[in-house]
Amino acid sequence: MNRNPETTVVITCFNYGHFLEGCLGSVLEQTYKDFEIIVIDDGSTDNTPQVMDRFSALPNLRYVRQENAGQARAKNRGIESARGGFIAFLDADDRWCPEKLEKQMACFKRNEVGVVYCRAKYLDGDNVEFPYEMTGPYLQPRRGKVTEWLVFDNFVQFSSSIVRKACFEKFGKFDETLKMGIDWDLWLRISTGYEFDYVDERLFFYRIGHSGQMSRNVEVRMQCSDRIMESFFEKFPGAVSPQVIKKAYYLTFCNRGSYFSSIDRKKSYGFFLQAIRKMPCETHAYKGIVKNLL
Repeated sequence: MNRNPETTVVITCFNYGHFLEGCLGSVLEQTYKDFEIIVIDDGSTDNTPQVMDRFSALPNLRYVRQENAGQARAKNRGIESARGGFIAFLDADDRWCPEKLEKQMACFKRNEVGVVYCRAKYLDGDNVEFPYEMTGPYLQPRRGKVTEWLVFDNFVQFSSSIVRKACFEKFGKFDETLKMGIDWDLWLRISTGYEFDYVDERLFFYRIGHSGQMSRNVEVRMQCSDRIMESFFEKFPGAVSPQVIKKAYYLTFCNRGSYFSSIDRKKSYGFFLQAIRKMPCETHAYKGIVKNLL
């Protein structure tokens, strides 16, 4: 009998052939074995097909090559092709530690848990590990009902995530009209109906700072963030209180004001003023304006 695997590992790749072998190797080294692998090649023009040739004999691996359609479409195609009841996501430039799947899958014993994630180690483009810590109260991992924390920032790193497949059936897949923030958008939706859990260990390697990484485009990131927040608050009224919504916008505008303070003072002032309009009794935005004047 051909029993479906418990978990599907979805790896998406666009011109990351130089990282792909290490990425796949980290999946094959997992102590947990009940999985299939689907690699979605989003129209790569590098050596990705040649790298995949080396893994063509693996019975639990499928390689799907499509015309370039963007990261959201590639990830959705992986979801649509998955046979497992759980989907573990991995970007081709990242890697897992051997015990990652085993430790995280143990957290799905309760049906209320929809997403399980973990902490990260960090690599540069040359595979050199370096120390880094996500700081701030809204980037710390949370479990249970997390919507009231998640509206402030995305603390679930993508390649750490495993998602119960039923979540997609209830809340849909990735928004293919978004260029950035597609995971944050999805986590917000899922958080209204499922609990989140995490393993408080660094079980994967997240690669940052290399060429080709999408998250560098600040303007596009801000536009997508605005769309995500507006859409979520509109489609899920009552998911969080009006006060939380105000505070989420306030902190968003303050963060943007601080970011642009050394780049574009006019923009910085504009964002601090938007923050003040949201919560005029809070002091952080005023302090930002004063700092710009000094």
